[in-house]
Amino acid sequence: MQDYLAATHIIDWDHPDVFARARGLAAGADSVHAVAKRCFQWVRDEIRHSRDFQLQEVTCTASEVLRVGSGYCYAKSHLLAALLRANGIAAGLCYQRLSRDDNGAPFCLHGLNAVFLPDVGWYRVDARGNREGVNAQFTPPVEQLAYAIRLPGEVDFPDILPEPLPVVVEALRSFRTADELWAHLPDVKKPVT
Repeated sequence: MQDYLAATHIIDWDHPDVFARARGLAAGADSVHAVAKRCFQWVRDEIRHSRDFQLQEVTCTASEVLRVGSGYCYAKSHLLAALLRANGIAAGLCYQRLSRDDNGAPFCLHGLNAVFLPDVGWYRVDARGNREGVNAQFTPPVEQLAYAIRLPGEVDFPDILPEPLPVVVEALRSFRTADELWAHLPDVKKPVT
């Protein structure tokens, strides 16, 4: 479980700004559920999804996402993991393989999180940001993710990883604009472990 609490280069919850935001979100909360829900809702609602808002800066580390205030789903999941870990709540990264345009190929990975809730176990949440047709919520023990698997070729990977997939980090570090990244979103066909 220690791997899911660790500060890393990408999940840099030990960055002073990330730590301060995490502690601020936890202030006055009376349970792990309350802290986890506050962190989830804050990332979902306050950090803008790059594609939804046509924002061009590409972010990767939790501290970058917090500083810029936006990111793709992967980057938002890095920040959520950092906020949870900074509050002593185990958090991991999960992925789905989805149709990029919702009609078959091309496919791409979609990043989300799993949080360990003492009375539930691992519980997946998706802080990508709600919009028309997307309504992700924190309703344990029932998952309410942004996307359901619907099409041939789409996959809901069961793995909960302590670190982002290298292919995701490489994509976030390789493209200068969100539009360039959109044209080269990372994809894997096999389970991620």
